[in-house]
Amino acid sequence: MKSAVNKKTLTGTVVSNKMDKTAVIKVERRFSHPTLKKVVKTTKRYKVHDEKNECQPGDFVSVCETRPLSKHKRWRLIQILKRATFAEQGQAQ
Repeated sequence: MKSAVNKKTLTGTVVSNKMDKTAVIKVERRFSHPTLKKVVKTTKRYKVHDEKNECQPGDFVSVCETRPLSKHKRWRLIQILKRATFAEQGQAQ
């Protein structure tokens, strides 16, 4: 019998929630450039399964890796870590 596999988890900011049961999050990654020795910031967007449609733009969320749910969805919402304030929701749109 197989034991539970450790799944990857990411944290990011919700960018869009206009699809049904789907949210788009932006994950920011910082790393040292191998040649330039400067800190480089990159962002990547992931489509996340949000069963209850509870994410709002600007929310800070935690997601985990899962089986393919659709053509582009491979992540599932775990929890909302921090709710967006009214000012942040206006900027995200």
